[in-house]
Amino acid sequence: MRLGIDFGTTRTVVSLCDRGNYPVLSFDTAQGDAVDGIPTIVAARDGELRYGLDALAVRDEPTWTTLRSFKRALAADGALEQSLDVGGARVPLFDLLVGFLSHVRDAILTRSNLPEAQRAEPEMRVVVATPANAMGTARFMTLEAFRRAGFHVIATLNEPSAAGFEYTHAHQRTISKRRDHVIVYDLGGGTFDASLVRVTDLRHDALVTGGVARLGGDDFDAALLDLVLARRAAPVDSASHARWLEACREAKERVGPNTRKLVVEVGDEQITIPVAEYYEACAPLVERTIDAMLPVMRGADANDGGATTPADGADAGDAGVTTLADSADAGALDEIAGIYVVGGASTLPVVSRMLKERFGRRVFRSPYPSAATAVGLAIAADDTSGFTLSDRFSRALGVFREAGGGRDVTFDVIFDRETALPAPGSPPVRVERRYRVAHDLGHFRVVEATDVADGGAPTGDLSLFADVRFGFVPELQRDGVDLAGADVHRLGGLGTSVVEAYELDAHGLVRMSITDEQTGFARSFALTR
Repeated sequence: MRLGIDFGTTRTVVSLCDRGNYPVLSFDTAQGDAVDGIPTIVAARDGELRYGLDALAVRDEPTWTTLRSFKRALAADGALEQSLDVGGARVPLFDLLVGFLSHVRDAILTRSNLPEAQRAEPEMRVVVATPANAMGTARFMTLEAFRRAGFHVIATLNEPSAAGFEYTHAHQRTISKRRDHVIVYDLGGGTFDASLVRVTDLRHDALVTGGVARLGGDDFDAALLDLVLARRAAPVDSASHARWLEACREAKERVGPNTRKLVVEVGDEQITIPVAEYYEACAPLVERTIDAMLPVMRGADANDGGATTPADGADAGDAGVTTLADSADAGALDEIAGIYVVGGASTLPVVSRMLKERFGRRVFRSPYPSAATAVGLAIAADDTSGFTLSDRFSRALGVFREAGGGRDVTFDVIFDRETALPAPGSPPVRVERRYRVAHDLGHFRVVEATDVADGGAPTGDLSLFADVRFGFVPELQRDGVDLAGADVHRLGGLGTSVVEAYELDAHGLVRMSITDEQTGFARSFALTR
């Protein structure tokens, strides 16, 4: 069977490839209800862990402790070694991922509406996604956790790129030669992503990505909680805080276009918040997403050699262009078929309202915002769909090097944000640096970054990929030599010839190798567990 699985911060959604259709699977809860996603939670008691639907069944029992949004920990530096507190015990993050995804696999087979004919198929071939701004550690841990849980991962996509497939599948009529770009606005439970996708028939090219790594529905829950706690006379302890936060999440998810007030209830206590006050508190969060999306939108100009101005080519009745006539966003908007709003957190009405006020009627909200990415992933998993995608590295990777005879340090960019990923099954993208060394020992500090500034320095979130010492003389290439404690000496002239190579695969993962061409001594480095 072939599936698209959107492993989300709040819930995990599964879509099935079924003869050109992509239905979202529903799952049976302990109460006999059918839900369209598995809550991404874990519950603990006396060392026992329960995940997803099983954790949901014991969520309200006082002897169990529930942890939500553990996926957000993937964005932290050092996530490979990170452990989380679950019910008073420290559990490795990777073990939580494998445990939860094993539960997902079991639920697909035993608790879903998967057709009986599909249950007999021995292998689950899946396409999965990561946030567009995820660093290599998060991508590796996600991919490896799916594999350890028993899935055969055939491709990894950026989440908004997957949602772009779902947009084209549902809104093909909006694409034209003049307007062949789509902006995917993906506001999930823990992250915000935006991608500019160019659509040519069934071919998708993800041109530019952007976003905020730690901004999502959880932050909208926290904004409501702040309003609630400000109305309470007494402070709350940690256990009560968790219950109030859960109540805020549930109240937020009940908000509809005609809601006038939110009622947040814990036990016998009720607190009412006017929805207008809540929207006011949410507005800065939505503005942050728009600020992150604007550079992505302007990429339409950069990739097409400049768009026509609204006066020259915009539809006279397009409210979005009218709103943007005096702004830098107007030209880019004229190239865009639609801004597609997806992600569970985007269902909050204030999100669409603020986007439509800013960008007009070219804003489309997915009818199934929580499932759009999963459906897009299922389309990508369907080798008969005809859809193809050129995705992007969506971050920068480089190495700090000495310059000016050791008096300065520069950042050598190996892969930038716009580097195209190879197609699944294709050879990796390879970049080499070949040179003669001037020292007996090299120190390579390879980092990933959100982006690179005009001056060449890494910016945004930084994550160490590898901290490598490599001997350039035979006596430093023997087993047991402590390179970390070795002094660096300048050679009398140029030394051995070295090949420093980086390979980027279809999952967005990098392998680095260093080879001494004279002695044949080599070492390689990759994210492993």
